[in-house]
Amino acid sequence: MVFRVSSESEPAAGATPTTATPDGAARDARQRTAWVFWTGFVLFAALCVSWALASPIFSVPDENAHAVKAIAQVHGEAVGHREPGVRQLVVDLPPSYAVSPQQLCFAFHSNTTANCGFELGDPGGTPWSATWVSTYNPIYYFVVGWPSLIVGGSTGIYAMRVMSALFGALFFAWALQAAVASRRARWMPVAVSFAALPMVVYLNGAINPNGVEILSGLALTVSLLRLLESFGAPQLEPPLMRRGMLWTIVTASAIVLANARALGPLWVVVVVALCLVATGLRPFLAVFRRRSSYAWLAVIAAAGLFSIGWTLIGGSLSGQAQKADAPLVDASFLQGAAYMLRSTPAFAVQALGYFGWFDAPLPGWALWLAIAAVVLVVALALLTARRRELITLVVAIGAALVVPVLVQAYSVHQTGIIWQGRYGLFLYLSVLAVAGWALSRAGGERIGFLSVRATWTIGALLWMFGCLAFVLVLRRYVIGAETPITQMFHHAQWQPPLGWMTLVVFFVVFSAAFFAFIGVLARRAAAAATPAVEQSAPSRIPS
Repeated sequence: MVFRVSSESEPAAGATPTTATPDGAARDARQRTAWVFWTGFVLFAALCVSWALASPIFSVPDENAHAVKAIAQVHGEAVGHREPGVRQLVVDLPPSYAVSPQQLCFAFHSNTTANCGFELGDPGGTPWSATWVSTYNPIYYFVVGWPSLIVGGSTGIYAMRVMSALFGALFFAWALQAAVASRRARWMPVAVSFAALPMVVYLNGAINPNGVEILSGLALTVSLLRLLESFGAPQLEPPLMRRGMLWTIVTASAIVLANARALGPLWVVVVVALCLVATGLRPFLAVFRRRSSYAWLAVIAAAGLFSIGWTLIGGSLSGQAQKADAPLVDASFLQGAAYMLRSTPAFAVQALGYFGWFDAPLPGWALWLAIAAVVLVVALALLTARRRELITLVVAIGAALVVPVLVQAYSVHQTGIIWQGRYGLFLYLSVLAVAGWALSRAGGERIGFLSVRATWTIGALLWMFGCLAFVLVLRRYVIGAETPITQMFHHAQWQPPLGWMTLVVFFVVFSAAFFAFIGVLARRAAAAATPAVEQSAPSRIPS
């Protein structure tokens, strides 16, 4: 990875101005940005792995279906086959992954601990399984499924979870790296740090493409904003990363987002539209005026076409649900839209703290820590944003509220209401990324002096919220949700790998280190900001 600094007199984000030579300044910028990437990667991966070890096998929503698809796919069965009397497609499994319905004996029962069922690979299980995700896009499953070729049983599931955690951490690190690659980055570290919300790291520590979908969407939003800014007026805001590296992040993020789930190509279009609103038309036209852009665009287009083609051929969106599968099967568009609008507050709550098979929700009072952090960032952005930034933020909020309604209402006659709050997490994180971007521009300089203190305050709120969620969800599986928490010390019924106390200490320490790192980045970004230039210079991209 190679990065450049725009001139000898302009320091990189997080740097103290020096009189270094251009080569020395470029080398310093490369080292600082590499430090951001690798530190962010390691700390975020540690949070995801903590959840991967703390969650019982198949306790994450739909993980049983995703896991057996990944195992079967890397063992040579990409889609599955039909069996008489079985509604979904069936895949064959190695004996060490034999499954049984009894492995989910705790699902939907919040006071049933995780020690009630068979172990994976138990002789009483079956070496085949039906899965409702058998026709899903194969890319994610190849990435996370290969450890099952080496190890079996529960160890193999944990190994695949770790691969999923590392996959998601890559996109988080890219998002953070791009976020601070500008002199206008005061609020970007804290905006990106919302990716450490418990539901996000929980999903990334599981075998479920929803997790990497969220983080690749965030990485695409942030890196595409930076890329388009680099096509604007370089004399006002030179990029601190080479355009080729930004293209790499944009392309990789778009490929994974487009292929994570069936709606991926739509999410790519939503992100592109949001960035178009943010930067205006001129940078987009500049992209197409450069011949070097077309190779990157061709790869992204090919990935999108592959996703669309796989979905159409595989039929993952064409199956007709039965009345008992979900509410409002065969309902009209208007009925579906009305239901979704009424349920929007519930979806927001689910995105913050509904774990397990909806059997481990966080108490309402705990959610206020996260709500306070979100409201603080969004409110400050709305109050200080200039015209273009305000329009962009309003559009982002509108998309987070309206797009799920339209998508689910369109398919409600076929699928019923299957939307869950976690499906909209990437849209919610995009709102926060745009809020941080707006606050880091000229309008937000009026309160720029608050950025470091606000980052530490928000980091403390998110740290407390994350630790509380980790302990409460562990409690649900160790002793049951209705048992006094003190019984975890005396009468633990189930223990995760390493033991629940070890994992709690591990998570608390690494979570504190993560938010301390975010605070350091915010301080460096504030020190490197040039408010006098930003306030006096004309807008780089016309409104």
